[in-house]
Amino acid sequence: MARFDGFPAGKSRLTRLPAAFFSDLLPEIDHLGELKVTLYAFWFLERLEGDLRFLRYQDFSNDSRLLEGLARSPETAAAALMDALERAVQRGSLLRVQQGDDPQTGVLFFLNTPRGEAAIAALEKGEWSPEDVARPELSLELERPNIYRLYEQNIGPLTPMIAEALREAEANYPMEWINEAIRAAVESNVRRWRYIEAILRSRMEREPNGATRGKTEKDRRRYVEGEFGEFIEH
Repeated sequence: MARFDGFPAGKSRLTRLPAAFFSDLLPEIDHLGELKVTLYAFWFLERLEGDLRFLRYQDFSNDSRLLEGLARSPETAAAALMDALERAVQRGSLLRVQQGDDPQTGVLFFLNTPRGEAAIAALEKGEWSPEDVARPELSLELERPNIYRLYEQNIGPLTPMIAEALREAEANYPMEWINEAIRAAVESNVRRWRYIEAILRSRMEREPNGATRGKTEKDRRRYVEGEFGEFIEH
């Protein structure tokens, strides 16, 4: 069993759940897969905007972390997902609408709420089309990177001063840069925030618009042997 490291310090993005989920629905759910896809639907829809909020079947099936939590192998994960979604629909927590002939790619899911019912009614009247709704790219993997957890797992314990520095870094630099700077610190065995911060500042000077992506081996050597050498004990 993988041990959970705990919820991070500082502000975290929340997912709202109605009280009826705990009082009426949770006591009735007796299948772990059904519980997971139901919670996933709440999480996903919370991150959308507007009145027309729905999930496609692909939103579930393309999320590798969700599938990993449903079954050990990709082959059995697909079947487990279908079973879990069917249970949620039969339970009444999710509403399902078939669009087109494909039994998978044409399926939409809505929460069983007045808003979900209204969206389905409007869809069936031809008042809107799923293709016209702008949707951000969402997945548990994209949600997962948390700068506090990343620091604690790779650098060391979180202190109030470090937490404040991390908040500032998250506001000033792309998460991709922070990931790469922490990776460079680990590879160089220089687990200090000053070293990571120096890498980020240097990269900002070179790429103020974040136009260049990726880090080469030459970059890594420069971190270790060049301008950041003062941070490394030889």
